[in-house]
Amino acid sequence: MDILPIFIWFSGVAFIYFGLNCFFSEFIKSEFERYNLPGFRKLTGFLQLCGAFGLLVGLYYNTIILFLASTGLFLLMLGGFIVRLKIKDSFTQSFPSFGFAILNLFIAIKTLLTQF
Repeated sequence: MDILPIFIWFSGVAFIYFGLNCFFSEFIKSEFERYNLPGFRKLTGFLQLCGAFGLLVGLYYNTIILFLASTGLFLLMLGGFIVRLKIKDSFTQSFPSFGFAILNLFIAIKTLLTQF
């Protein structure tokens, strides 16, 4: 059984949720203010939604889209992790961004090695 599609679906659905929350959640709005990055909230949500749909479309139609989406989400989450470290968040607060960065790096590398 290939676990890659499961990881892609998990990440894709999670980023649809996270992306929508960037537009509608008061908690996320307050988090971006805490990061001192309130102007990046909607851009982050838009990029998360693009990445999520890129993962799901890429899984079934085009591996280049899958590779680009997973690489983009990796970079986005790496940036999020660095922001968390910079503002001195705890490991528990920082782990989701790190975990999703690693997950999407795995998807990108696995796609690169098996499809190209």
